Amino acid sequence: MHKNICDVKDIKCWGAHIGIKTNRRDLAMIYSENEATGAAVFTQNLIKAAPVQISEDHIKCGKIQAIVVVSGNANACTGEQGLEGAKAMVNATADMLNIEKDLVFIACTGIIGQTFPTAKVVKGIRNNIMKLSDRPVAGTFAANAILTTDTFAKEGFLNFQIDDKEINMGGIAKGSGMIHPDMATMLGFIACDIAIKQELLDKALKEAVNNTFNMITVDGDTSTNDTVAIMCNGRAGNTLITEEDRNYLKFRNKLEEMCMFLAKLIVSDGEGATKIIEYKVRGAKTNQDARQILRTISNSNLVKTAIFGQDPNWGRIIAAAGRSGVNFDVNKMDLFIGKNRDVQILKDSQPLDFSTTALKKNMRMTDICITLDLKQGKGNAIGWGSDLSYDYVRINAEYTT
Repeated sequence: MHKNICDVKDIKCWGAHIGIKTNRRDLAMIYSENEATGAAVFTQNLIKAAPVQISEDHIKCGKIQAIVVVSGNANACTGEQGLEGAKAMVNATADMLNIEKDLVFIACTGIIGQTFPTAKVVKGIRNNIMKLSDRPVAGTFAANAILTTDTFAKEGFLNFQIDDKEINMGGIAKGSGMIHPDMATMLGFIACDIAIKQELLDKALKEAVNNTFNMITVDGDTSTNDTVAIMCNGRAGNTLITEEDRNYLKFRNKLEEMCMFLAKLIVSDGEGATKIIEYKVRGAKTNQDARQILRTISNSNLVKTAIFGQDPNWGRIIAAAGRSGVNFDVNKMDLFIGKNRDVQILKDSQPLDFSTTALKKNMRMTDICITLDLKQGKGNAIGWGSDLSYDYVRINAEYTT
C-alpha cells in the first residue's frame, strides 16, 4: 500500500457510504489526535455554501482537529435548513470526539440547491466515527469519499527533513468540473506533522494555493463550495517554526509541491478531458500581467476545442492574449507549441516557416505545452488546463439526471 495522509503522525481517517450517493462512499473524516494548527482558503464566489460559512468562522481560532466532508450534496442555496444541517454535522462530530465545536472543519460537494439530508448525515457520522484508523487504506477510503464526477481518487504524500526530524505531509483532493483559477476551485485537505506558527502556516498556504490551484482551469466555472484546508499537529518534534527562515522556506516549498501534485491530478481528471495543457507566459511587464494573459488563454473555449480537435489553429492563442486586458507590444511575441519549445510558430509576431508535420504531431500528444514570450520584461506565469471535448458537454448536460 502506498503512503498517504494516514502516514502523517497521529492522523486518522475514514470514508464511508451513508446513502447520499448510490453505491459510492460519501462521508469522509480526517482526525488529528491532538489540536492542530490550521489554515484554510475558500471560494471567492459570493454565493457560499453553508459549510463554507461555518468553516470560515471556525478557522478564525487558528486550530483544526477534525475535518468532515459530505459528497453528493453541496448544501448550497439551502437556506436555514441547510445552515442548521451544517451545524448538526459540527455538533455530532464534536460530541463523538469530545472536542470543541470550533475545532471541527466541515465541507460539502455535490448538487446545489437540494435539501440537505441532515438526519442521514448525522447518523452516518455517529455510526462511523469510531472507525477512524491510521491504516493507509483508511486514507484511501477518505480520498474516495469526497469524489463527485471524478474518475479516480487524488492522493499525495511526501516527507522531508527539518531539524533532523522527519516531516510527513499527506493530502487528498477532489475536482473534475467547475474548475477555474479563482482561489481553490475544488476541495483539498492536507495534514502535516510539522510544528509551525499559525500566521506562517496561513501565509504558506495562501502562497502555495496561488501558484498551483489558482493556476488550473477546466471549464471556467468556480463553485459555491471551494475549500482548501491544512492542519499541522506538531507531532514530528521539530522546533516550532516562528519566522521566515530556511526551515519555513523549505516547508513552504514542500507545501507548494504537494498542492502542485494534487492540482495536476485534478486537471488530468477534468470532465471529458483527453489532454493536459501546460501554459507558460514569459517576458511580461509584471507577474500579474503574465497571470492575467495566461488565465485568458487557458480559459478560452476556442483554444481548448482546437486542442481537443488536434487543430493547429494557433491564431486562437494570440487572439486570447490580445483580449486579456493587458497592454503589451503586439510586435514582439514569440510563440512555441511543444514540450521543449520544439516548434516555434511566431518570432517577433511574424509567422515562421515551421514544420506542419511536427506541429500536428505535437497536437496529437496527451501532454501539450504552449509558451508565449512577450519579451517585455521579467514577468512570468505557469498554469495548467484541459481540453474541451464532446464528453464534457454530455457529462454536464446529464449531471442531475
